[in-house]
Amino acid sequence: MPACAVLSGARWCHKAWLCLLMALLISWPVEARAAVIRVAAAASLQHALPEMVSAFEKQSPHRLRVSFGSSGQFAAQIQQGAPFELFLSADESYVQRVQAAGLTQDAGVLYALGRIVLFAPTGSALVPERGLTGLKQALAQGRIKHLAIANPAHAPYGRAAREALQATQIWPLPKPARLLQGENASQAAQFALSGSAEAGILPYSLVVSPAFQGRGTYALIPDTLHQPLRQRMVLLTSAGAPAREFYAYLQKPIARQIFGRYGFVLP
Repeated sequence: MPACAVLSGARWCHKAWLCLLMALLISWPVEARAAVIRVAAAASLQHALPEMVSAFEKQSPHRLRVSFGSSGQFAAQIQQGAPFELFLSADESYVQRVQAAGLTQDAGVLYALGRIVLFAPTGSALVPERGLTGLKQALAQGRIKHLAIANPAHAPYGRAAREALQATQIWPLPKPARLLQGENASQAAQFALSGSAEAGILPYSLVVSPAFQGRGTYALIPDTLHQPLRQRMVLLTSAGAPAREFYAYLQKPIARQIFGRYGFVLP
């Protein structure tokens, strides 16, 4: 074979390898950086967290897949092997429970303190400004027949609602009034908004969202009537670098401003 043919073949192979290497260098870092972060979040965050997710995704190649529900149910799912990387609980006791099971990277961070409100949908006979005393009277007089709260067994906001009702001697409800318990705070809010309940004790963070505007009135319930709603978030053992980035983002001023706008007390 002529020397020129051998040289020409070698040059072709060298160029082919260079093209392949460049293609790998261009595509590999993007694939390596991009990830889907799986997050379990308390229902009280249903309106606040999406704003933070949107802002984060605009500056990051990562995407988030957020599931909203009751903190107690998420804690149980995580202990059963649910593939979450980050857990934002409405009650730090559930984070501590998961930590005790050896499923977290550390003790997590307190990100907010929650508040509950007495909410009355448009057309209800309840006047929230009269507080739980007014609710007690309306229940006794039969003007309010259904009260919506989240299930106290596994929803922290439902537990706080029960404590407030117990503190004002409304629990259990006087008959024939009925308690409508949602699986989480978001479902309890839907009971009130749909008219299934004439009143609800709900997270402040949900009631101040655009979904509630013009659909009823509310009044804050004194936080002295229930145990503090200390909301803690934690990275689970499966969390990778992308999840750690979002976890850090949630502690920055921009995220804290959003928490504050939705009625959360910042620690």
